[in-house]
Amino acid sequence: MPNPSVVAPQKRKADLEKAKLMAYNGEAPNIELMFNPTEISFSRTVNWEKHTGNRGTSLLPKINFSGVEPYKFTLKQLIFDTYETKESVMKYIDIIKKGVETIQGKPDKRPPVYIFTWNKEYFYCVINSLTYTLNMFLSDGTPVRAMVDISLEEVDPKNLPGGLESAPTGANRPQDSRITGTSN
Repeated sequence: MPNPSVVAPQKRKADLEKAKLMAYNGEAPNIELMFNPTEISFSRTVNWEKHTGNRGTSLLPKINFSGVEPYKFTLKQLIFDTYETKESVMKYIDIIKKGVETIQGKPDKRPPVYIFTWNKEYFYCVINSLTYTLNMFLSDGTPVRAMVDISLEEVDPKNLPGGLESAPTGANRPQDSRITGTSN
């Protein structure tokens, strides 16, 4: 006979961590993916400047490193599905569309910055392009499934668009301590 004072360990279901695009400073609604991506592709371009007139013995042009482009990454074939609830999938698509529209009430007229997270913070980024396809409808024409591709580009978290205003000029400008020999 089992001892009633012994508690059997319970198996706990692991919580599924959803990927999200968290709007920086709450400047737009967060985008939570309904289903996690099956793959994320990353790309980065390195820039080399060619000097065609300056050639070595191999006759190849001399090149100099001129910088790197930010990482670009794509979330492909994201599925949004509201068939079971019979409501329009556009309520999710409309939130995503805000990522490629200018923020209302912002003086710098730009789309929002996001932080891509999936259990951890990956990148600060902006949405470069959005493609969505509505591919399932109810009998009355209500769209209930969409396939979404989002292309993102990394931005520097220390130099975000819409960040601090430029330094003051003229008499209000703080003196450079290297010039005056004082510290601010």
